[in-house]
Amino acid sequence: PNKINIHYFFYGILFILFDVEVIFMYPWAVDFRLLGLFGLIEMLLFVAILLIGFAYAWQKGVFKWQSIR
Repeated sequence: PNKINIHYFFYGILFILFDVEVIFMYPWAVDFRLLGLFGLIEMLLFVAILLIGFAYAWQKGVFKWQSIR
């Protein structure tokens, strides 16, 4: 069987993660005025948690593509 480079897996997982983020942000954007300040704080907290995860992945070198031969 052919081996798949692990970087493809990491990029796929990160794509799914940020795609789900957009799916959660869309209803918030539609009802922004109805949710008010509480909704804004909740969304900022949600985005902050995702940015912390993104920074952690960056620090671990997930985005560095090195050829393994």
